[in-house]
Amino acid sequence: MSSEQTLDAKALEELEKKYDSALNTRDNGPVLKKLGYWAAIIFALYHIWTAGFGTPVDHVHMGIHLAGLYFFIFISFPLIRTASSLHYKGPSTMAPGNVPLYDWALIVLSVLAALFLWISWRGFTGFGLDIPEQTLRQGNPTTTDVVLGTILVLSTLEIARRTIGFVLPLIIMVFMIYALFGPQMPAQILRHPGVDWRQFVNNMYFPSEGIFGITLWVVSTVVFHFVLFGVVAQRMGLGQFFIDNAMMLAGRYTGGPAKVSVVSSAFFGTISGSSIANTVSTGSLTIPNMKKMGYPGHFAAGVEAASSAGGQITPPIMGAASFLMAEYLEVPYTTIVIAAIVPALMHYIGVISIVHFTARRLGLTAYAKEDLPRFLAVWREGWVTIVPLIALLMVLFSGYSPNMAAFMGLMLCIIVGFCGIDKPATLIIPLGLLGFIFWKASPMSGAGFSPTIAGMLGALTLIGSLHRNKRQDFGDLLDSFHIGVQYALAVGAASAAVGIVVGVINTTGVGFRMGFMVTNGASDISMAIAPLLDWMPVEAFSQPSLQQFISLVLIAMACILMGAGLPTTALYIMLVAVATPALSQLGVPPLATHMFVLYYGVISEITPPVCASAYAAAGIANANPFRTGMTAFTLGLGKLMVPMVFVYAPTILIVLPEYFTLGSFLQVSITSGFGIFCIGAAVAGFLMAPLRGLWRLSFVVGGVLLVAPSLGSDIAALVVMGPAIAMQVIGGRTATAPARNA
Repeated sequence: MSSEQTLDAKALEELEKKYDSALNTRDNGPVLKKLGYWAAIIFALYHIWTAGFGTPVDHVHMGIHLAGLYFFIFISFPLIRTASSLHYKGPSTMAPGNVPLYDWALIVLSVLAALFLWISWRGFTGFGLDIPEQTLRQGNPTTTDVVLGTILVLSTLEIARRTIGFVLPLIIMVFMIYALFGPQMPAQILRHPGVDWRQFVNNMYFPSEGIFGITLWVVSTVVFHFVLFGVVAQRMGLGQFFIDNAMMLAGRYTGGPAKVSVVSSAFFGTISGSSIANTVSTGSLTIPNMKKMGYPGHFAAGVEAASSAGGQITPPIMGAASFLMAEYLEVPYTTIVIAAIVPALMHYIGVISIVHFTARRLGLTAYAKEDLPRFLAVWREGWVTIVPLIALLMVLFSGYSPNMAAFMGLMLCIIVGFCGIDKPATLIIPLGLLGFIFWKASPMSGAGFSPTIAGMLGALTLIGSLHRNKRQDFGDLLDSFHIGVQYALAVGAASAAVGIVVGVINTTGVGFRMGFMVTNGASDISMAIAPLLDWMPVEAFSQPSLQQFISLVLIAMACILMGAGLPTTALYIMLVAVATPALSQLGVPPLATHMFVLYYGVISEITPPVCASAYAAAGIANANPFRTGMTAFTLGLGKLMVPMVFVYAPTILIVLPEYFTLGSFLQVSITSGFGIFCIGAAVAGFLMAPLRGLWRLSFVVGGVLLVAPSLGSDIAALVVMGPAIAMQVIGGRTATAPARNA
């Protein structure tokens, strides 16, 4: 049995490597492999230490983080990824450690470029150079700055290409061409004075804009820590605890395995923002069980992929874009967490409704009672694994920084999963953490923990140290650090590269120009349509309302189309720069605009032809990848209208006091949930009986009207769906009558 489980674990690891480019790396030689392993652990420990004890100044910390990215990516990802380049062919003078000499040269040059700002911040003399301090070079870079800045820009594009593909670097190169050749742009609205290469490098290389800007800062100070927390928490046992609870909650109902997939993905999404990691972790159990219960392979895989895509918008640990959103809007991260609660629920309502009605249509049953985990057994073994998440949330919602919350969560993961009385040497870690907590509560630490928070964190530390459950080996902890660093490479490379886009937008104002183009285009279209609808005395069909709706549709289409080839973080940064000026002109709150772009960016995660999580799920199910992607997208149709609600009824985001009232919040949330439920029934083609033809169409129309946030549209929805609901009730009774008579 154990060998079979080991084989399954290895197969899943290979599957994750195949579809997650962050893990599909080349096999280095034995010496370099060991060096890279320990370098990753040191890299992780550096970030944990800085989260708890203070981060160095921005150019130092980001320089160290970026240097680490260059080292790990250039030794792990070949120039061209082929089976031959990934395979270790033995010792070679031209490729020490299976890394060609040109990659070693790139490592040396790019690491030097990343660290040179730190080295030369207060001036540098030596090697024939006499470089003044950085403040004197800002706006007037030296030749050395231009050379190293050029290396930094090109190396950053290359690590993005190697980790996430060519689409993002190509788009960034278009932005670079736009910055350099502004006067030659064909459209008058896009023309700008332009910058020469020297000034371009100045903007991209020096801090506050460009590569050393907000995106790299957020990833290196917050996102990395939460990625690490998710990996360590899963290894510590929290992931299995979530799956067991999902089995107990959802397994007893119709279509049990599929509902377990949705609920476990929702739970897992609270600690991980990676769609592929969610898919493989929960899908390894749920997809085979769905197939055994009678679900088609492509549908089983599609359910898992669609559910796992919600990880990036599921609080409290969301994707990297949510942390950037907090920085852009200059609000606490907890504000974003609260705003995302109802949108995340809508995501899972959309998936689970289609799953439920499909199970009803196919006549699929629940798990047998004896196959479900027992509540007492699950909680007796797993209760302690939730302690780190409690600590993280406690610190986060007490007003402390996200990286301090991640630090406490990580330390308690280590204590709960790896330290105990049966391993006396490990007790130095909980004792050290207790010392840290009470130091933070003392006047010496300045703005530290309150006595209440310190007392509660101390109690959780003791609980984590003294519980009697089995501990993992420290080798597993080191492995989880190594894997966490691997997971963070792609998002780090993307964030550094997208910094170039941010720099171009700030330098040229292209975001405002493109936003103006969107609103102008929407205005022209609405002015053409509005006269055709003059006969309808409804505010929704007035020219300003149509202009706003068309602007939203154009931005949503851009999100879905561009998202087919871009990571969500990069997509969010690019499109929010266009959406914010466009929608602010139309009176849309900034938070609603940002959530609108993020939500559609997440939907793009399951949009063919590029939907890696769907392809990973298809690998587990042995199903057709493209058909799986289409199924996952179909499962997401129910929530396609939800981002519109953020704009038309911002009360659903809770945290905007000028829009929020309890009555409006409940009305919008409940009717939107029912609307998504109705669209789910239409997609599945079943409610209480099969839905066909016009009855099915009426559920689609009624569902859209229910999602639309107004009392008039809710009444119209009931009128539209009333006859179909009546037919369903009659059809349902007719179907159950023979069963009762039998």
